[in-house]
Amino acid sequence: MDDAHRLLIGLPNVREGSSYAMPSYLVNGRFFARFRDEDTVLVLQLATIGERDVLMELDPTAFFFTEHYRNYPAVLVRLADVTPTLLTEVVQEAWRHASTKPPARLRNPRARTTRRSRGPRGGR
Repeated sequence: MDDAHRLLIGLPNVREGSSYAMPSYLVNGRFFARFRDEDTVLVLQLATIGERDVLMELDPTAFFFTEHYRNYPAVLVRLADVTPTLLTEVVQEAWRHASTKPPARLRNPRARTTRRSRGPRGGR
């Protein structure tokens, strides 16, 4: 996990966050990676499901997905089974894809509370 963390946090505009109580990584405020399963697996957001299929064909021991990710362009990476070179290439590609998206808009939690508190008629 330490090598993967250094790789992820070393990319431009990446900030660490938290997702499901595990370390996650955001580029320009958008999620692109997170750890799971006690830091032994890395979840990477990809551009397409087709990319995931290629990675799984390339190395089915290192790359997989669960039912939860079936219809989502993400791949799970067993860190103990992936070569450092391949991990670097895949992480950099995921970063490139995520970094081309516009920065995430900041959410205003107060605006949500205000809308909900108006009651059934929407007025005061």
